[in-house]
Amino acid sequence: QVQLVESGGGLVQAGGSLRLSCVASGRTRGTYHTGWFRQAPGKEREFVAAITWSGTRRYYADFVKGRFIISRDNAKSTVSLQMNSLKPEDTAVYYCAEDSRIRVPPLGEADFGSWGQGTQVTVSS
Repeated sequence: QVQLVESGGGLVQAGGSLRLSCVASGRTRGTYHTGWFRQAPGKEREFVAAITWSGTRRYYADFVKGRFIISRDNAKSTVSLQMNSLKPEDTAVYYCAEDSRIRVPPLGEADFGSWGQGTQVTVSS
């Protein structure tokens, strides 16, 4: 059974940057597409970004376009989310998720079958 472990969260000032990583283990052979979601207190989990196994297609929520960059290194079983120009409203628990089925936007929780435990990102004003 696949395990996804996120890291890289923390406290940062507005305008700062963080780089989240998601490392996968325990997969069976195959191709997996990966997404990042986030959940702020009192809000529903929302889609942030996704990347196909090959890395040729990347999708972003409108509210992170131009600020966040998703990338992957399949040799290291790692997907990263570079977050720049962070805003207080980016404060949330960030989750990575993956699935072997390829999907196209709009992407939601139901499109991903495996999830990590999340990492907290807090942006102070």
